[in-house]
Amino acid sequence: MSSFQEAAAAARGHLAAADRKVDFLRTIEPFFIDLSLRENPVGSRVGQTLADKLAILPQVRDFGFSNILLGTLDYSQPESLEVDDDFMIHLRDRKYDMTGCYAFTDIGLVNADGVFKPSPSMLKLRDYTVPNTLHEIYLSKEGMEGQYTFEELLRSIPVSIQWLMDTIKGEHGGKPRILINIVDGCDAFAENPDQTFEILALLARQPIEGVSFEDDRGTYMPFQVGAYVAAARQFLPPPLKLLVHMHSGAGFENASVIEALLNGADGIWGGLPKRAAIIGHASLGELIANLVRVGNENMRQYKLNRLLPLATRLQILDEEQQVPDDLPILGHNAYRLPLSFFRQIPDRPMDLIPEKIGGTYRYRICPVVSDPAVIAGRLAEVTGQPQSDFPEDVTKRMVRLMRRDLRDGQRIAYDEPAELLKLYKRALVPDQNKG
Repeated sequence: MSSFQEAAAAARGHLAAADRKVDFLRTIEPFFIDLSLRENPVGSRVGQTLADKLAILPQVRDFGFSNILLGTLDYSQPESLEVDDDFMIHLRDRKYDMTGCYAFTDIGLVNADGVFKPSPSMLKLRDYTVPNTLHEIYLSKEGMEGQYTFEELLRSIPVSIQWLMDTIKGEHGGKPRILINIVDGCDAFAENPDQTFEILALLARQPIEGVSFEDDRGTYMPFQVGAYVAAARQFLPPPLKLLVHMHSGAGFENASVIEALLNGADGIWGGLPKRAAIIGHASLGELIANLVRVGNENMRQYKLNRLLPLATRLQILDEEQQVPDDLPILGHNAYRLPLSFFRQIPDRPMDLIPEKIGGTYRYRICPVVSDPAVIAGRLAEVTGQPQSDFPEDVTKRMVRLMRRDLRDGQRIAYDEPAELLKLYKRALVPDQNKG
């Protein structure tokens, strides 16, 4: 075999490995917990009122989410109620069907004398009749500091879980579904692996639904997250669920979620929009869109024609501001074409046309690259006339005028309707465009 043939065979092997990963993502049915009622308002400018939450809940249910987190039962000042408390009390008092509903709780502790004290959040979970919980612990040395020692945590976890099993009325009179969330999970794997493994082995023996861990600052590389998931799977075999939650601190979040799924994670929790505790997170909206991108038919269980408008509407509600224009997938400019070449088309590998998630293509004028077809499209948006009303000879002159203006030192935002119409009027007079 020649050196070329050997290199080509090896190269095909790399391509085949990537294809296998895409095929895997095409067939999975990830487990989601929607946090649009909690994750998104945490980092927003204004938050959510009780009325907001009551309006959002049926929308995310109707979209297709069967598992929804209602809120966090505040740990630091439990006596000072917040909207999450009011919301759960409201649902309880009106006998709302809380099937699939969760709330965040923190762990109760067993003291040196062997006496267990449930946390205030656990008592609230019972009193508010929420049937399921993400029960939170910390495992990094910094995370545990001031809360509990490792020895206290080790003896408290089984007792805290058993208290929940004995006390919380689950769905339809059954047992609660408990996910243990390791808030500082990536830190724990990186800094404190041996104790983390010991806790995971302990959790595998408990009557829980599974385990979740976070990159709570969004600073770990995707390959690290994938390794942490694979390591956790050594101790948490199926049917125990393994979920992740990734923040956007360094811009890795969506890649990290894909790596997590490829390495054995069952799913994620997060809000439908991008907004989250810091500057964003790997949202359910983005992951669903990316799985649609690879042709995952299981995403049809969600009302995909509502994905983009619903995610946008929820973020605007939380922020009282527009979604950032240049946000991938969900932003205003994500499907505004500056150049026809960038158009994503049906059935081309890895393309996701906006119509699949409830959007539509629009147009954006960038004077350096925008071509006649894009200019005609933007003129149609601005004027309400059909694109066919703007002949190619005129739009070509508009391209030449933009180029000439830049060469003359003029920086003009032609995407603005008034400036675009001025440019159009100039292009209607061919004699002005010589030279």
